[in-house]
Amino acid sequence: TTPNGCFWTHIPLLCWAQADLPNGHHIGRHRRHLSDFTGHLHHHPARHSGQDAVNFSSEWSVGQVSTNASYKAFSSQWISANVGLQIGLGGVNITLTGTPVQQLNETIDYNEEFTWHLGENYAEEYANALEKGLPDPVLYLAEKFTPHSPCGLHGQYRLAGHYTSAMLWVAFLCWLLANVMLSMPALVYGGHMLLATGLFQLLGLLFFSTATSLTPPCPLRLGAATLHTHRGPAYWITLTTGLLCVLLGLAMVVAHRMQPHRLKAFFSQSVGEDPVLELNPEEGGLLNPRYRSTTESPEPQDIPLSEASSEAPCEEPDCAL
Repeated sequence: TTPNGCFWTHIPLLCWAQADLPNGHHIGRHRRHLSDFTGHLHHHPARHSGQDAVNFSSEWSVGQVSTNASYKAFSSQWISANVGLQIGLGGVNITLTGTPVQQLNETIDYNEEFTWHLGENYAEEYANALEKGLPDPVLYLAEKFTPHSPCGLHGQYRLAGHYTSAMLWVAFLCWLLANVMLSMPALVYGGHMLLATGLFQLLGLLFFSTATSLTPPCPLRLGAATLHTHRGPAYWITLTTGLLCVLLGLAMVVAHRMQPHRLKAFFSQSVGEDPVLELNPEEGGLLNPRYRSTTESPEPQDIPLSEASSEAPCEEPDCAL
């Protein structure tokens, strides 16, 4: 801040005096918009989570409600807004959008993220939000996920996110191995890896559902309305992908046992010049039934007439030498 009351930013030649701010905005609001513009200080994960992998999505549990609530602490002003809550494996994302957006001479459009993964301190982020003076609905929801909140949501969702994320990483590794196996003549092992991919995804969903149901649901009251959460798109996408991988893996295993040649033809792999003599993947060597059938029942051979007459036994006495 300069002596003449200007607020300087890291954008060159950009200075606004606080008295000249348009529409009655305050400095904190403009600082937030400028940081959004440059992309260095603030980001909107919920708006782009659909393009990210489910492991990094903030839409595992979602909820939204329209309500009338107080805007700021120590103020009697109320706003009409849509409040959204997105819970991911590594944190929560809270949105506040006014209806209409322009209220109280301000643009009410907040999107705040609070994380607890990768060594992030959720309590410290919440304290910073208090210092910034964020709106009451945002602070109220963020407080419910603090480590010392009586709701216990912090430990519940942090535990769920930890184990679910671990299972999804293992499923990702199995998927990579499945791609490698399917590009080689080991198709059945590719099917096994696909099956493992789906099972680990379903196991991650089991961890998430179990951990998030350990404690009774905590009421989230915003004004006269109550915000309820439900399973989000990331949860259902993971469930669909897991079931699909399990079905494809089982189909490949069954096809390998029933019709392995057609399975190889489907993946554009050669089936060999003589399929009859090809060993069964389950048996080999002398135990192979095809080998026994060819050795025990040899094909009849045509013997020339001259050889048959020479090998015939002599019945007359003058045949003896």
